[in-house]
Amino acid sequence: MTAIENPVLYQLPVLEETISPSEIHEFLSQPTTHPISGLETSRSVYSTEERRLRRMISNRESARRSRWRKKKRQEDLASEADRLRLENRELENRLSALANQCHVVQRDSNRLLSESVFLQHRLAGLHEILAPTMLLQ
Repeated sequence: MTAIENPVLYQLPVLEETISPSEIHEFLSQPTTHPISGLETSRSVYSTEERRLRRMISNRESARRSRWRKKKRQEDLASEADRLRLENRELENRLSALANQCHVVQRDSNRLLSESVFLQHRLAGLHEILAPTMLLQ
């Protein structure tokens, strides 16, 4: 495939200052004098003013991209913070439910231990009652 089949699209810089597109075009289309040969060219050599303007436009575009990246990063961090708050709330709810289940299991365990002690004493009492009769047989 050639470059013609897949053209590359470029986004024009967004200027936030007071330079209009017509002013930019006027600066870039004015002929300049080549410093060595004295020949006029339309775009091959840029004057100091043109370089300053190009640098200014480039700096503005760079600043715009930097602000966009910073805003995107802040949005991503805010989204991540919201997600983590939600996850924390869900984990707190799960912990509370597990603590309640643990309390129920511990209460049941204590009840069963008490019942076991009671039944062991009752069994020991029955052994005392039945022991003399077992000896007679």
